[in-house]
Amino acid sequence: MSTTTKAKSEPMADLNPRSTSYEFMGPPGAFLISFGVPFMTYLLYFGCSDESGGCPPPLQSIPDRLVEALSDKTFWASLWNTEASLIYLGWYAFCIVAWAVLPGDWVEGVTMRTGEKKKYKINAFSTFLLAMGVSCGYIFRNGPESFTFLYQKWTGFVTASLVMSLVQAFYVYASSYRPGALLALGGNSGNFIYDWYIGRELNPSIGSFDIKSFNELRPGLILWVLVNISMVCEQAARRGGFTNVTDSMWLVLAFQTWYVADGLYNEPAILTTMDITTDGFGFMLAVGDLTWVPFVYSLQARYLVFKPVELGPLLTAGVLGFNLLGYHIFRDANGEKNDFRNGRNPKNLKYFTTSTGSKLLTSGWWGRSRHPNYLGDLLMALAWSLPTGFDTPVTYFYVVYFAVLLIHRQRRDDENCEKKYGKDWETYKKLVPYRIIPYVY
Repeated sequence: MSTTTKAKSEPMADLNPRSTSYEFMGPPGAFLISFGVPFMTYLLYFGCSDESGGCPPPLQSIPDRLVEALSDKTFWASLWNTEASLIYLGWYAFCIVAWAVLPGDWVEGVTMRTGEKKKYKINAFSTFLLAMGVSCGYIFRNGPESFTFLYQKWTGFVTASLVMSLVQAFYVYASSYRPGALLALGGNSGNFIYDWYIGRELNPSIGSFDIKSFNELRPGLILWVLVNISMVCEQAARRGGFTNVTDSMWLVLAFQTWYVADGLYNEPAILTTMDITTDGFGFMLAVGDLTWVPFVYSLQARYLVFKPVELGPLLTAGVLGFNLLGYHIFRDANGEKNDFRNGRNPKNLKYFTTSTGSKLLTSGWWGRSRHPNYLGDLLMALAWSLPTGFDTPVTYFYVVYFAVLLIHRQRRDDENCEKKYGKDWETYKKLVPYRIIPYVY
């Protein structure tokens, strides 16, 4: 079936102007981040694992251990695991087949610069349910020990995901030079390193298969939950069964599974996000979706395997309430925004009309700050780390990283809105002065 709604076309040269500004400090920053993300993923494992001697290990031992590892051929060889790579490839293939065969509505995205609307197949939640059903059935039949392989072959799976990210990044960069490709406005600088990293083509596709939206929601996000389940199984195997799994581990699994399930269930909402509407697909999104999400976001669960924490009823209730508060803000704020964008205003929220006719909310959650959904995200991020206790700062890496990420996104959005709305944006900022956290930032 056709995956675009046709409209009046314009010459591609006019639709694909040369990018005039850089993000992430330009090509040098793109080069450093391209190495830094894989390095940090491995570092979080070797600096916080069973074999590291601590989380982190004794600081004075790190330089010698690092030099010794990097100069040892067996260390480099240990990063590759053929079995893990084949399992990962099978997982990715499973996600593609599920996308193809499971039923789902075809939903239009936003209008692109060509005047067309791309169509996306909505069945990520069905893929999630199928993956959960197969995995849980396998564990029920074979016991928790059968599903610990994600923990046991961790570095092998990380490496496999990095290879997949690199292959896709080079493929979509090369395919972006075909005639008629619609490029991302920020990914057509002419510098290979930067465009390869940031993403040159806006919506790289193979037929009706949209690579970017597929990666955003399926192979990495669902794998994050499967990794957490593997961590639960590893702890159960060590402690004598699921009845002995700690309350902290169950909390982390419940919080993050719910977050993923919620995102997949509300799949159409992603079609209006900056990742889909504005950013190209390159190594930045590929490695973020396929490596960073499943293997960094699961740090708390992995830590609790070898450092189990018993919270008790009161602390469990407190952390649960904190997470529910964050989720309520996140979901209610997004609900207000989505309703308003779709022409509904059930809460009778106030809004500011710009000179171009655009309407910006100025009451409800969106009157408290310009990005209240980010506030909910940050509260949930902290709730996911609290079950690990306070013996190490490493498990709070996600909170710090996520705060930096959201502040960067907020500033990007503010810059784009300032260009789009001009003086009206200054007026709007006076009506809604706080960026994310009311009365703080």
